[in-house]
This record gives sequence, structure tokens and C-alpha cells, in this order.
Amino acid sequence: MEVRMTIEALALVNRRFYDALWGSSRLVRPERLNTWQLLSELASKSPSRLEVGPGLRPRLPIAGTHFIDISPFAVARLKAEGGLAMEGTVGALPFADGQFDLICAFDIIEHIEDDQGGFRELSRVLRKGGRLVLSVPIHAALWTDFDALVGHARRYEPGELVERLGLHHFEIERSAPFGMQPANPWLVRQGMHWLIHHRETAMRWYNGFIAPIGLLFQKRLRFSPGLIETGAIDELILVCERR
Repeated sequence: MEVRMTIEALALVNRRFYDALWGSSRLVRPERLNTWQLLSELASKSPSRLEVGPGLRPRLPIAGTHFIDISPFAVARLKAEGGLAMEGTVGALPFADGQFDLICAFDIIEHIEDDQGGFRELSRVLRKGGRLVLSVPIHAALWTDFDALVGHARRYEPGELVERLGLHHFEIERSAPFGMQPANPWLVRQGMHWLIHHRETAMRWYNGFIAPIGLLFQKRLRFSPGLIETGAIDELILVCERR
């Protein structure tokens, strides 16, 4: 879903939300996330790695991996753990052409107004034959106020996503359902109310209780070749090759 918001306003929404989130969070090690089996294998074959916007939920091995994030809290914590972290955005990556063998961008590209520029930068710094692993929310009809609150600029239609990836030399190798967005509209409304009117309390509950419980109920990722049937899901994880 396209949302008409200035680039500056969208960036401010993202910075405020994620500074509040990561400023009161603990780092979750990548081994605890359901992406570890996939990414540890890819990382073992990829000496030069980049993760964009991990916050305090990095998916790649921390030591030796480059990280870019808008949050100074996340950057400082990743540095302390041996990551090569710096502040920045996906739209202006401070790296050389073809520098990386593997790039991860989980729930990132939907946050920027100029997503074409974001895809262009990811393609530029990834070598030919390298892998991009990303996740995105899909289906404009599933847009809720929560998307706006967390700084989404859009939800992608699957065909649109395939087209945009192709324009920037990415071919989808495999994909799987991803994410745990609440399907119950009442839960979404309640979460919105607490995040807007009682943000400190809501973040404390999320970081201290909801997020740890969510880690226990992660589903195993089940990949299929190419783009899976998307009718019954609201978020995708994709492994793409840079052609």
C-alpha cells in the first residue's frame, strides 16, 4: 500500500519508533531466531557480509559482519559484540560496488519512500552471484494502522515485488511464509492504543514479556522454489541471487 508521506516525515516516524524500541531492549542473538539454520549456512560461504537495519535482532553472525542501522542504541550494542556497525540507511550504503557476498534486509525496504533507490543500493554493493535475503509485508488490503505506526510506506503486491526485484537484477531462488502479525483486529487496536498513549509501558511489556514468548513459538521456515502461493499469508521471506 502506498502512503503519501514526505520522506522527512517517514524517516522521523521510523527513528522515533525504533529509538524507543531498541533503547529499552536487550540484544537477541541470531542463534535464537528461526532464520539461523538458513543464514548460518549461507554465512559460512560468505566471507563478506552485510545486514541492513537489524536493530537488536541481528540475523547474521555478529562478529565480522557489517551492520547499518538508523538507531545509535543498536549500533553501539552491535559494536560491543564485535560487529562492524555504523549508522546509516539502505538508500545510501557507504560501501564499494560488489563488496558483499551476502546481504540481509529484514523488514526494511517497505520503510523507505524511495524503495527503488533502496533496491538499487542493495544490488550495487552485492557481487554477481551473491545472495540477498529479505522479508517484506504483502497485500495492500491487509494494511492496518499498525503499519503506519511502525513506519511502513507500503505493502507489496507479489507481482509488483517480483518486478522490482527483477529490475535490479535479483532473481528469487526460494521463499517461505514469514512474520507473526496479529490477525485479530481487536489486538491490533489495543496494541495501537498502548503504543500511542502509554508507549513506555507498552515497550516494557513488549521487550520483557511478549517478545521472549514470541521466540518460543517461532515456526520453522519451510522454503519452496521460486515465489510461493501468497494468498493466505501477509509477509514473505525471500532468498534472491544477484544476476
